[in-house]
Amino acid sequence: MCNKCARVAENNPFKSTLQTVKIGAEECRFYDLSKLDAGKLKKLPFSVRVLLESAVRNCDNFHVLEKDVQNILNWSPAMDASVEIPFKPARVILQDFTGVPVVVDFAAMREAVKRLGGDPHKINSICPADLVIDHSVQVDVSRRIVVALLYTLDEHDCAADLNEMCMAC
Repeated sequence: MCNKCARVAENNPFKSTLQTVKIGAEECRFYDLSKLDAGKLKKLPFSVRVLLESAVRNCDNFHVLEKDVQNILNWSPAMDASVEIPFKPARVILQDFTGVPVVVDFAAMREAVKRLGGDPHKINSICPADLVIDHSVQVDVSRRIVVALLYTLDEHDCAADLNEMCMAC
């Protein structure tokens, strides 16, 4: 995390693991997880390390407790299923299928708050979210279809008027 966007909770018990590295002209801070317990860390799957880093970064002893970090650090496949692991992602990427309803829900909540006399700008997601619309584009007419239509109409001497209309497209 870069210094301009880094937020470290004052009561984060893992502040001692916070390190600084210079990348180009910018100094960035990160939590060095190997300072927790390098032996245990090496045994954790990568996905669990991601959860551990998130818990260490967000540990405030309110939402994310020091005990939560220890639970993740002590993770094993045979772990009791009743152990909860907090996760506060730095960013959420929503595809269009699930993201559009989220945007609609936020709009509805903001409208309801505004109608009740509140500030609609207070209705926001807890973490940044990106909406990716990648496959919902539908082509009803393409230039190739229009050209084929023109050739067909040209055979019937109707293309001159249609050609003028299509050139405006």
